[in-house]
Order: sequence, then structure tokens, then C-alpha cells
Amino acid sequence: MTTPDPSREPEPTKPAGTATTPYKDRVYRSPAGVVGGVLVLAIVAWLGIDAVVVGEGRTPWLALATMLFLVPLVFAYTLRPAVFVNDDGLRIRNPLRLIVLPWGQVASLRSGFSNEVVDDSGTKYQLWALPVSVRARSKAARQDARAARAAARADARAGQGGSLRGGAVGAADLGAGAALAADGPRRAETDRAMDELRELHERRQGEPGTQGEVTVRWAYEIIAPAVAGAALLAVLWGVG
Repeated sequence: MTTPDPSREPEPTKPAGTATTPYKDRVYRSPAGVVGGVLVLAIVAWLGIDAVVVGEGRTPWLALATMLFLVPLVFAYTLRPAVFVNDDGLRIRNPLRLIVLPWGQVASLRSGFSNEVVDDSGTKYQLWALPVSVRARSKAARQDARAARAAARADARAGQGGSLRGGAVGAADLGAGAALAADGPRRAETDRAMDELRELHERRQGEPGTQGEVTVRWAYEIIAPAVAGAALLAVLWGVG
């Protein structure tokens, strides 16, 4: 499940002549990924520090090398992923890359087994911060099915007149049907987030301030320590 939160980054200056209402910067993250990452990092730190303090021989060095290798990777795949959105475009922070996509360069936003954005050149970028949850989709579909059945029962009772007891039950069914009609089909949270992105893309892709080039930067601050940790582990195991 992914919850959008207001971003603390300043709102960029909009070009003159833009008549649309400014869209506040937002950031999408995966709460489950954040919680899981914090727990894994806590376990790695606990075991690693314990091995460094009480270990003997090569054990402290192995523990340090293992932490140097694991901590950046765990952080990259759990805490780092985020999607920053504003009027100008997307800034996608994936585990090992940072991609900046102006709305004018976005061709489509797709949802399948994963959520991804496709630029005008056909290059696909996965949205790690918006993971697809088959369980959430199934739950939303079951809720829609129950609401549809309740609405059908309410319509049947309304056609028959219904008894006093049946009328009370029918009122509850009617309420469920009215809620379904008002809110539309239920959607998994990441699917709703993708709907918001598509709506903003359709509204902003032709604006002057949304043109530009796609930029991709590798996260060397993650890659370098992980590679160093792996190399140190290889050396320690090799000389042992």
C-alpha cells in the first residue's frame, strides 16, 4: 500500500501564461517497504555490532564487510524508492538510479505486474515506490462484488414492495449500492496513485514548462560502498 504525502521541496516557478492551478509537489512511497527496511537494518546493525564487539580473529572484519555490503543495498531497495510529482514532471528515485521525466517526454503510464512509465523514445522505467499488490486488487474486487450484490438485492426489494424487516435490510443494501455509484469501483491504492499520475499527465503534457530532456543518474553513493563491501568480503574469504 502506498500513501502519498506532501513533499517538503519548494514549488518550482511556473512559466508565464500558465492558467492551470498549481499542483502541489507530492511524494509517493511504499509504507510496507519502509517498515520492512527499518526492521532489516535494525537486525543487520544488531548482529553486526555484536559480532564486532565480541568477535575474535577475522570475525569483526567479516562483520564490518558484511554490513558495508548489505546496509546500502537494503536501504536502496526499501527506504530509498520514491516518486516525486509536480506540475513539471516526475522525479523517480529507484534503488540504483534517479530519473527525471518532464511531462512532455512521458508517453504513457502502464500498470500490469508492475507500474512503469514509458518515455517518448520507448524506454521503460519501473516505479519501485508504487509496487503492484495483487492482494489489494483482489480485495477491492471482492468489495465491489459485495456492493453490487447488495445493490441488486435492494433493487429487487424495491420492486416487490418488501416487508418491514426486508425494508430495513433493503435500506442497508440501498446504501451500499449508492456508495458504489457515488465513489465508483474500488481501486487498490497504488492503482489510484497511477490514476492520479495519468490525470496530471494528460493535463500538463502540452504545457510550455513541461518540455525538456529525460535525465538519468546512477546512485554511486549506493553502488560504491556495496561494491567495496563485496570486494572486502571476497578478500577476507580468499585469504582465510
